[in-house]
Amino acid sequence: MKTRKRHSFNVSRFAMPTTTTPAKEHQARWDELVRDPSLRDLPYKVETNATGQIVLTPHKAEHSDLQEAIQDLLRTHASGGRQPPGYPITTSDGVKQADVVWMSAERRAEMKKTGDPPTLAPEICVGVLSPNNRWANIEEKIDLYREAGAEEVWVVDTERHVQFFGEEQMKASALVPDFPREV
Repeated sequence: MKTRKRHSFNVSRFAMPTTTTPAKEHQARWDELVRDPSLRDLPYKVETNATGQIVLTPHKAEHSDLQEAIQDLLRTHASGGRQPPGYPITTSDGVKQADVVWMSAERRAEMKKTGDPPTLAPEICVGVLSPNNRWANIEEKIDLYREAGAEEVWVVDTERHVQFFGEEQMKASALVPDFPREV
């Protein structure tokens, strides 16, 4: 498993609803894309970059299988929250989709106040690596999700090992301490 140097973010600083113009522009662009019938049934993860361009990421069935396994483990080890897949989050670099998230009812209520897709991230954002992901892309998403208020970002690598990131890389999740280190 790779370790990485982390940027330290003061999560409380970022956990406030954002109403900046770029965020509203990202949300408006996302709304436009969601309404586009030609994009509805694509077999890809759809995201946008900082300029609103569409970024498509194809993945294999194994990726979806891992998403479901993560959801099942979250239901078991983190009761009391929701764990939807493919969750869009407005970031400073466009709209990104975490492969799986976990959010409490309280966080979801706060997220709704920031628009759709929300500018406030769920407590936990999970990314599933695929052979076409480069580690630099994952590091960027870790930073973007943390900047948007995620307390933890988990990365599941191609061997199904889970890495946990808060302000620094952790041996286990602080929010879900008994979540397995392998899916």
